[in-house]
Amino acid sequence: MMDDIDLEEYHSIGKPIKWSNKYSYVTGTRHEEHGTRTYDVNGARLPSVTTILGATKNQQFLKDWKAKVGEQEADRIKNLSSKRGTSMHKFLEHYVQGTGYDDLTELGQTAKAMAQKVIDVGLTPVETIYGSEVTLYYPGLYAGSTDLVCVHNEMDTIVDFKQANRPKREDWIDDYKMQIAAYAMAHDYVHKSNIEQGIIMVCTPDLYYQEFTVSGADLRSWKHKFLKRLDMYHELKFDEKEAVDIDLPQLEKEMKNER
Repeated sequence: MMDDIDLEEYHSIGKPIKWSNKYSYVTGTRHEEHGTRTYDVNGARLPSVTTILGATKNQQFLKDWKAKVGEQEADRIKNLSSKRGTSMHKFLEHYVQGTGYDDLTELGQTAKAMAQKVIDVGLTPVETIYGSEVTLYYPGLYAGSTDLVCVHNEMDTIVDFKQANRPKREDWIDDYKMQIAAYAMAHDYVHKSNIEQGIIMVCTPDLYYQEFTVSGADLRSWKHKFLKRLDMYHELKFDEKEAVDIDLPQLEKEMKNER
């Protein structure tokens, strides 16, 4: 038998999700140049979270994979995955916004089924939406765009949607966790909020759905790990760090004072 929570979620399937204007979000302008993504937010140009993580990650696994499958095949898989992920995100964005959308191409129909799986399983516990495709930024440090800010199972939550070619092992998604932790940290700083959890919703083309949640002490730990990568990024970017000086101990001290 289903418990009360399962029954409530079952009866919520297909119902529109209500919106709240609790937070007022800015609109950032995204720029892509030489593989680097930046955002113009409130007159400042900030590196994206994905650029920071991409520049500081261990590339050995990717190099080994390219050597195994070949450069041309690696590019084909990467491009297909990117297009499918973009299409899946577009279906999900239109669903959240309550607007109609379809893509009758083969790739589009695959992405549509993936999005529907995320809707049916991942979004059922969402009670209220604060924002979709939200620009988040930590002044002077970084910016990014998260897929959803919402109330999920009665907790203020950052949600990121991901497509995957095959199921993910938890030890493969450290960068996803740091990404969502960075968004939570930025949201709390700018909006004086208390984001309680981050949820990464993953779906494969054969409709295998996974959900990874970070909250509590685990979320704080991933914030610390992201700050270390941010510091590493600026060490790589500025030899003497003349342009940006990150006070990592002060940021970590502020995090300890979180609610």
